[in-house]
Amino acid sequence: MEVIKFKTNVENEEAISRVAPYPDKEESISRWKLETGSTENILSVSGTDLDPQRIENVEQEAGFKAEIIRVIGIGGKDL
Repeated sequence: MEVIKFKTNVENEEAISRVAPYPDKEESISRWKLETGSTENILSVSGTDLDPQRIENVEQEAGFKAEIIRVIGIGGKDL
């Protein structure tokens, strides 16, 4: 299991609800969560064979930005 964290511009619950359908349909993502209320608004994504560029593209499709900040690694814990 890989976990990748992204800095986003998703700032509130309304924005999260607009984003939700996009990572939900991405097959490589098993779980995701957004932590808003900080300057980085962290998106954490876990799954298998994750492609950081694809996840950034998924966020762009939803109308938001995502910038990778950390990869927790293969075989790591879920979110």
